[in-house]
Amino acid sequence: MPGLTYDTRALIAAERNEQHLWALHRGALEQGLMPTVPAGVLAQSWRGGPQAQMSRLLSGCRIALLNETRARSAGTACASAGTNDVVDAAIVVGASARGDVVITSDERDLGRIAAAIGVTLHTRQA
Repeated sequence: MPGLTYDTRALIAAERNEQHLWALHRGALEQGLMPTVPAGVLAQSWRGGPQAQMSRLLSGCRIALLNETRARSAGTACASAGTNDVVDAAIVVGASARGDVVITSDERDLGRIAAAIGVTLHTRQA
């Protein structure tokens, strides 16, 4: 099974205690998968707490840092797609490199970035 990358909507779903997201997360953990949350996604969704449900979800996730190499790749993806959404670009770059399925509500925008940089991106509704 491919890995998972959560976008901002997935973290919000966790905080809202949406059971479909928790079932997906539980299933991933039971299969030995640790979902990835890009650092920018965490920044977009974190509002200073307490965010107990989101914190609970994050304890079972890996945070992908935006280092120089990833930042340059995300910037290039933004230029190629004609967007300025660095977080979406970082999601696409990271998830495609890992072969992850992205749990998102932003399939159209992520797909446009993926197409612009010539990668295949698999998504699933958050």
